[in-house]
Amino acid sequence: MANRISTLISAFGVLAGAMFLLTGIGEYQAGASVLWAVGGVFIFLIAVYALVRDLRAAGKPVAGRDGEGRTR
Repeated sequence: MANRISTLISAFGVLAGAMFLLTGIGEYQAGASVLWAVGGVFIFLIAVYALVRDLRAAGKPVAGRDGEGRTR
């Protein structure tokens, strides 16, 4: 259950990172510093990395438990 919640939080993090990326690009196009766009890319990539890490962890069985969550 905790893996699912962590994956859900990471998915929302990707959405927030995408919004920050779009905001950063928009600010850069409006004349702000390029650091807005760079920061948006950086935050988005970190959020995607966290989501991929959580998805991989969700597929691995927990030591000492079978597929149904019962203790062996």
